[in-house]
Amino acid sequence: MSRTVLVTGSAGFFGGLLATRLRDAGDEVIGFDLQDGQDLRDREAVDAVFAAHSFDAVFHCAAMLAHAVKDKGFLWESNVDGTRHLAEAARARGVPRFVFTSSNCVYARSYDHPVTEEEPTGPIEIYGRSKLAAEELLRDFEGDMHVVSLRTPTIIDEGRLGLLTILFDFIREGRKVWVVGKGDNRYQFVYAHDLADACERAARHDGSGLFNVGSRDVPTLREVYQSVIDRAGTDARVANLPEKLTRWGMGAAYRLGLSPLGPYQNRMITSSFVFDTNRIEQAMGWRPTLNNAEILGRAYDYYDAHYDEIHARRNVSAHRQAAKMGVIRLLKWLS
Repeated sequence: MSRTVLVTGSAGFFGGLLATRLRDAGDEVIGFDLQDGQDLRDREAVDAVFAAHSFDAVFHCAAMLAHAVKDKGFLWESNVDGTRHLAEAARARGVPRFVFTSSNCVYARSYDHPVTEEEPTGPIEIYGRSKLAAEELLRDFEGDMHVVSLRTPTIIDEGRLGLLTILFDFIREGRKVWVVGKGDNRYQFVYAHDLADACERAARHDGSGLFNVGSRDVPTLREVYQSVIDRAGTDARVANLPEKLTRWGMGAAYRLGLSPLGPYQNRMITSSFVFDTNRIEQAMGWRPTLNNAEILGRAYDYYDAHYDEIHARRNVSAHRQAAKMGVIRLLKWLS
Protein backbone atom coordinates (compact mmCIF):
# COMPACT_ATOMS: atom_id res chain seq x y z
CA MET A 1 0.00 0.00 0.00
CA SER A 2 1.54 3.30 -1.08
CA ARG A 3 2.00 6.13 1.38
CA THR A 4 2.66 9.86 1.27
CA VAL A 5 5.79 10.66 3.24
CA LEU A 6 7.94 13.70 4.01
CA VAL A 7 11.74 13.43 3.77
CA THR A 8 13.78 16.33 5.14
CA GLY A 9 17.28 16.76 3.79
CA SER A 10 16.03 15.32 0.50
CA ALA A 11 18.69 17.12 -1.56
CA GLY A 12 21.48 15.76 0.63
CA PHE A 13 23.46 12.55 0.35
CA PHE A 14 21.43 10.28 2.62
CA GLY A 15 18.07 12.04 2.38
CA GLY A 16 18.25 11.85 -1.39
CA LEU A 17 19.09 8.16 -1.31
CA LEU A 18 16.23 7.42 1.09
CA ALA A 19 13.78 9.46 -1.00
CA THR A 20 14.73 7.48 -4.11
CA ARG A 21 14.26 4.16 -2.34
CA LEU A 22 10.85 5.19 -1.05
CA ARG A 23 9.74 6.36 -4.49
CA ASP A 24 10.96 3.10 -6.03
CA ALA A 25 8.82 1.27 -3.46
CA GLY A 26 5.75 3.18 -4.66
CA ASP A 27 5.50 5.94 -2.06
CA GLU A 28 4.75 9.56 -2.89
CA VAL A 29 7.72 11.43 -1.47
CA ILE A 30 7.63 15.13 -0.64
CA GLY A 31 11.06 16.62 -0.08
CA PHE A 32 12.03 19.50 2.21
CA ASP A 33 15.57 20.85 1.93
CA LEU A 34 17.49 24.07 2.45
CA GLN A 35 19.10 23.56 -0.98
CA ASP A 36 15.61 24.01 -2.44
CA GLY A 37 14.93 27.18 -0.44
CA GLN A 38 12.97 25.43 2.34
CA ASP A 39 14.13 26.25 5.85
CA LEU A 40 13.13 24.20 8.91
CA ARG A 41 13.63 27.29 11.06
CA ASP A 42 10.67 28.88 9.24
CA ARG A 43 7.64 27.60 11.14
CA GLU A 44 5.23 28.94 8.52
CA ALA A 45 7.03 27.09 5.73
CA VAL A 46 6.92 23.87 7.74
CA ASP A 47 3.22 24.30 8.52
CA ALA A 48 2.51 24.99 4.85
CA VAL A 49 3.92 21.68 3.63
CA PHE A 50 1.86 19.79 6.23
CA ALA A 51 -1.26 21.74 5.23
CA ALA A 52 -0.71 20.81 1.58
CA HIS A 53 -0.27 17.07 2.15
CA SER A 54 -1.61 14.31 4.39
CA PHE A 55 1.51 12.46 5.51
CA ASP A 56 1.66 8.87 6.69
CA ALA A 57 5.22 9.29 7.99
CA VAL A 58 8.00 11.83 8.42
CA PHE A 59 11.64 10.89 7.84
CA HIS A 60 13.73 13.64 9.43
CA CYS A 61 17.20 13.33 7.89
CA ALA A 62 18.15 17.00 7.56
CA ALA A 63 20.97 18.31 9.74
CA MET A 64 23.37 21.22 9.59
CA LEU A 65 26.97 20.03 9.99
CA ALA A 66 29.51 21.83 12.16
CA HIS A 67 32.17 21.99 9.43
CA ALA A 68 29.60 23.25 6.87
CA VAL A 69 28.64 26.49 8.67
CA LYS A 70 30.43 29.18 10.65
CA ASP A 71 27.26 30.42 12.37
CA LYS A 72 26.72 27.99 15.23
CA GLY A 73 23.44 29.67 16.11
CA PHE A 74 22.20 28.79 12.64
CA LEU A 75 23.23 25.18 13.23
CA TRP A 76 21.41 24.97 16.57
CA GLU A 77 18.25 26.59 15.27
CA SER A 78 18.20 24.28 12.23
CA ASN A 79 18.89 21.06 14.11
CA VAL A 80 16.91 21.70 17.29
CA ASP A 81 14.24 24.33 16.60
CA GLY A 82 13.69 22.83 13.14
CA THR A 83 13.09 19.41 14.68
CA ARG A 84 10.56 20.92 17.10
CA HIS A 85 8.75 22.66 14.25
CA LEU A 86 8.46 19.39 12.34
CA ALA A 87 7.26 17.39 15.33
CA GLU A 88 4.67 20.02 16.32
CA ALA A 89 3.33 20.22 12.78
CA ALA A 90 3.21 16.40 12.52
CA ARG A 91 1.33 16.15 15.80
CA ALA A 92 -1.12 18.89 14.84
CA ARG A 93 -1.93 17.09 11.58
CA GLY A 94 -2.19 13.62 13.13
CA VAL A 95 0.83 12.10 11.40
CA PRO A 96 1.22 8.66 12.99
CA ARG A 97 4.98 8.00 12.49
CA PHE A 98 8.13 10.07 12.85
CA VAL A 99 11.64 8.70 12.17
CA PHE A 100 14.66 10.76 13.22
CA THR A 101 18.28 10.09 12.23
CA SER A 102 20.46 10.99 15.20
CA SER A 103 24.22 10.47 15.58
CA ASN A 104 26.97 8.80 17.56
CA CYS A 105 28.19 12.36 18.18
CA VAL A 106 26.02 12.30 21.31
CA TYR A 107 29.03 10.43 22.76
CA ALA A 108 32.52 11.82 22.99
CA ARG A 109 35.07 9.27 24.10
CA SER A 110 36.69 5.97 23.20
CA TYR A 111 35.02 2.72 24.29
CA ASP A 112 36.53 -0.74 24.76
CA HIS A 113 33.10 -2.39 24.45
CA PRO A 114 30.07 -2.17 22.14
CA VAL A 115 27.98 0.87 23.09
CA THR A 116 24.33 0.19 23.95
CA GLU A 117 21.45 2.65 23.99
CA GLU A 118 21.76 2.88 27.80
CA GLU A 119 25.34 4.21 27.75
CA PRO A 120 25.47 7.73 29.31
CA THR A 121 25.82 10.43 26.66
CA GLY A 122 28.27 13.32 26.74
CA PRO A 123 28.66 15.35 23.54
CA ILE A 124 31.54 17.84 23.49
CA GLU A 125 30.76 19.81 20.31
CA ILE A 126 27.72 21.66 19.08
CA TYR A 127 26.60 19.17 16.45
CA GLY A 128 26.45 16.34 18.99
CA ARG A 129 24.71 18.57 21.53
CA SER A 130 22.13 19.57 18.93
CA LYS A 131 21.40 15.96 18.02
CA LEU A 132 20.98 15.01 21.68
CA ALA A 133 18.70 18.00 22.29
CA ALA A 134 16.57 16.94 19.29
CA GLU A 135 16.31 13.38 20.63
CA GLU A 136 15.21 14.66 24.01
CA LEU A 137 12.55 17.05 22.72
CA LEU A 138 11.07 14.32 20.52
CA ARG A 139 10.34 12.20 23.60
CA ASP A 140 7.59 14.68 24.48
CA PHE A 141 5.76 13.64 21.30
CA GLU A 142 5.81 9.87 21.87
CA GLY A 143 2.33 9.89 23.38
CA ASP A 144 0.85 11.33 20.18
CA MET A 145 2.72 9.39 17.47
CA HIS A 146 5.29 6.62 17.06
CA VAL A 147 8.70 8.34 17.30
CA VAL A 148 11.80 6.30 16.47
CA SER A 149 15.28 7.81 16.79
CA LEU A 150 18.15 5.99 15.08
CA ARG A 151 21.64 6.71 16.37
CA THR A 152 24.02 6.33 13.45
CA PRO A 153 27.78 6.39 12.97
CA THR A 154 29.26 7.95 9.82
CA ILE A 155 27.00 7.15 6.84
CA ILE A 156 28.96 6.00 3.78
CA ASP A 157 28.25 4.69 0.28
CA GLU A 158 28.88 5.65 -3.33
CA GLY A 159 28.59 9.41 -3.57
CA ARG A 160 29.44 10.18 0.06
CA LEU A 161 32.20 12.77 -0.14
CA GLY A 162 32.88 15.68 2.20
CA LEU A 163 35.87 15.10 4.44
CA LEU A 164 36.33 11.58 3.04
CA THR A 165 37.76 13.17 -0.11
CA ILE A 166 40.89 14.10 1.85
CA LEU A 167 41.56 10.43 2.58
CA PHE A 168 40.66 9.45 -0.98
CA ASP A 169 43.04 12.03 -2.46
CA PHE A 170 45.93 10.58 -0.46
CA ILE A 171 45.11 7.07 -1.67
CA ARG A 172 44.48 8.08 -5.28
CA GLU A 173 47.80 9.93 -5.51
CA GLY A 174 49.76 7.09 -3.92
CA ARG A 175 50.77 8.99 -0.80
CA LYS A 176 51.19 7.93 2.80
CA VAL A 177 47.85 7.36 4.52
CA TRP A 178 48.29 8.27 8.14
CA VAL A 179 46.95 6.46 11.19
CA VAL A 180 47.43 7.72 14.72
CA GLY A 181 49.51 5.47 16.94
CA LYS A 182 49.25 1.87 15.77
CA GLY A 183 45.97 2.46 13.97
CA ASP A 184 44.43 -0.42 15.91
CA ASN A 185 41.31 1.52 16.92
CA ARG A 186 37.98 0.27 15.55
CA TYR A 187 35.56 2.96 14.41
CA GLN A 188 32.24 1.85 12.99
CA PHE A 189 30.53 3.20 9.86
CA VAL A 190 27.09 2.36 8.48
CA TYR A 191 26.25 1.51 4.88
CA ALA A 192 23.74 4.08 3.60
CA HIS A 193 21.37 1.44 2.22
CA ASP A 194 21.46 -0.43 5.54
CA LEU A 195 20.45 2.79 7.30
CA ALA A 196 17.70 3.38 4.73
CA ASP A 197 16.42 -0.13 5.44
CA ALA A 198 16.43 0.70 9.16
CA CYS A 199 14.45 3.90 8.47
CA GLU A 200 11.86 1.98 6.45
CA ARG A 201 11.50 -0.63 9.18
CA ALA A 202 11.28 2.10 11.85
CA ALA A 203 8.38 3.68 9.97
CA ARG A 204 6.49 0.37 10.23
CA HIS A 205 7.44 -0.25 13.87
CA ASP A 206 4.55 -0.12 16.34
CA GLY A 207 5.97 1.90 19.17
CA SER A 208 8.52 4.56 19.98
CA GLY A 209 12.12 4.13 20.98
CA LEU A 210 15.83 4.70 20.51
CA PHE A 211 17.89 2.29 18.41
CA ASN A 212 21.55 2.01 17.39
CA VAL A 213 22.56 1.08 13.85
CA GLY A 214 26.00 0.32 12.43
CA SER A 215 28.11 -1.96 10.27
CA ARG A 216 29.08 -5.53 11.07
CA ASP A 217 32.50 -7.04 11.91
CA VAL A 218 34.34 -3.75 12.44
CA PRO A 219 38.06 -4.05 11.50
CA THR A 220 40.83 -1.75 12.70
CA LEU A 221 41.32 1.57 10.97
CA ARG A 222 44.69 0.37 9.65
CA GLU A 223 43.01 -2.68 8.14
CA VAL A 224 40.26 -0.54 6.58
CA TYR A 225 42.74 1.84 4.96
CA GLN A 226 44.90 -1.00 3.69
CA SER A 227 41.86 -2.69 2.16
CA VAL A 228 40.95 0.45 0.21
CA ILE A 229 44.58 0.92 -0.89
CA ASP A 230 44.66 -2.66 -2.17
CA ARG A 231 41.38 -2.08 -3.98
CA ALA A 232 42.67 1.16 -5.54
CA GLY A 233 45.93 -0.44 -6.66
CA THR A 234 47.99 2.70 -6.03
CA ASP A 235 51.37 3.10 -4.32
CA ALA A 236 49.76 4.49 -1.17
CA ARG A 237 50.87 2.94 2.10
CA VAL A 238 49.78 3.18 5.71
CA ALA A 239 52.09 5.18 7.97
CA ASN A 240 52.01 6.13 11.64
CA LEU A 241 51.80 9.45 13.47
CA PRO A 242 52.60 9.88 17.19
CA GLU A 243 49.34 9.86 19.14
CA LYS A 244 49.72 12.62 21.73
CA LEU A 245 51.34 15.13 19.39
CA THR A 246 48.79 14.42 16.65
CA ARG A 247 45.80 14.86 18.97
CA TRP A 248 47.19 18.18 20.17
CA GLY A 249 48.03 19.34 16.65
CA MET A 250 44.60 18.43 15.24
CA GLY A 251 42.84 20.27 18.04
CA ALA A 252 45.01 23.37 17.70
CA ALA A 253 44.67 23.51 13.90
CA TYR A 254 40.88 23.26 14.12
CA ARG A 255 40.60 25.97 16.79
CA LEU A 256 42.72 28.27 14.64
CA GLY A 257 40.54 27.63 11.61
CA LEU A 258 43.38 25.93 9.71
CA SER A 259 41.86 22.46 9.43
CA PRO A 260 38.38 21.10 8.64
CA LEU A 261 38.94 18.17 11.02
CA GLY A 262 37.03 18.96 14.22
CA PRO A 263 36.39 17.01 17.45
CA TYR A 264 34.29 14.36 15.66
CA GLN A 265 36.98 13.61 13.08
CA ASN A 266 39.65 13.70 15.78
CA ARG A 267 37.76 11.02 17.67
CA MET A 268 37.16 8.92 14.55
CA ILE A 269 40.85 8.89 13.69
CA THR A 270 42.15 8.24 17.20
CA SER A 271 39.48 6.39 19.20
CA SER A 272 37.39 3.22 19.18
CA PHE A 273 33.63 3.33 18.87
CA VAL A 274 31.28 0.49 17.92
CA PHE A 275 27.53 0.44 18.47
CA ASP A 276 25.73 -2.61 19.85
CA THR A 277 22.85 -3.13 17.39
CA ASN A 278 21.09 -6.00 19.15
CA ARG A 279 18.04 -3.90 20.08
CA ILE A 280 17.03 -3.03 16.50
CA GLU A 281 17.94 -6.50 15.26
CA GLN A 282 15.60 -8.10 17.78
CA ALA A 283 12.80 -5.51 17.57
CA MET A 284 12.69 -5.01 13.79
CA GLY A 285 14.64 -7.87 12.25
CA TRP A 286 17.19 -5.42 10.84
CA ARG A 287 20.67 -6.67 9.90
CA PRO A 288 23.70 -4.78 8.54
CA THR A 289 25.02 -6.19 5.27
CA LEU A 290 28.47 -4.61 4.73
CA ASN A 291 31.53 -3.97 6.89
CA ASN A 292 33.66 -0.83 7.00
CA ALA A 293 36.16 -1.95 4.35
CA GLU A 294 33.42 -2.82 1.87
CA ILE A 295 31.54 0.43 2.51
CA LEU A 296 34.60 2.67 2.21
CA GLY A 297 35.76 0.79 -0.87
CA ARG A 298 32.49 1.55 -2.66
CA ALA A 299 32.80 5.22 -1.77
CA TYR A 300 36.39 5.35 -3.06
CA ASP A 301 35.44 3.69 -6.37
CA TYR A 302 32.82 6.38 -6.95
CA TYR A 303 35.25 9.18 -6.12
CA ASP A 304 37.91 7.82 -8.44
CA ALA A 305 35.45 7.33 -11.31
CA HIS A 306 33.89 10.81 -10.97
CA TYR A 307 36.94 12.78 -9.84
CA ASP A 308 36.77 15.68 -12.32
CA GLU A 309 33.01 16.11 -12.03
CA ILE A 310 33.18 16.07 -8.21
CA HIS A 311 35.80 18.81 -8.07
CA ALA A 312 33.72 20.98 -10.39
CA ARG A 313 30.65 20.85 -8.15
CA ARG A 314 29.30 23.98 -6.49
CA ASN A 315 26.25 24.79 -4.37
CA VAL A 316 25.54 21.23 -3.27
CA SER A 317 25.35 19.75 0.23
CA ALA A 318 28.57 19.28 2.21
CA HIS A 319 28.44 15.49 1.81
CA ARG A 320 28.18 15.76 -2.00
CA GLN A 321 31.30 17.86 -2.64
CA ALA A 322 35.01 17.68 -1.88
CA ALA A 323 36.16 19.26 1.37
CA LYS A 324 38.85 21.93 1.58
CA MET A 325 42.06 20.55 3.07
CA GLY A 326 43.41 23.60 4.85
CA VAL A 327 46.69 22.88 6.62
CA ILE A 328 46.32 19.16 5.78
CA ARG A 329 47.64 20.10 2.34
CA LEU A 330 51.05 20.48 3.99
CA LEU A 331 50.83 16.95 5.38
CA LYS A 332 49.86 15.75 1.92
CA TRP A 333 52.90 17.46 0.42
CA LEU A 334 55.13 15.74 2.99
CA SER A 335 53.56 12.36 2.19
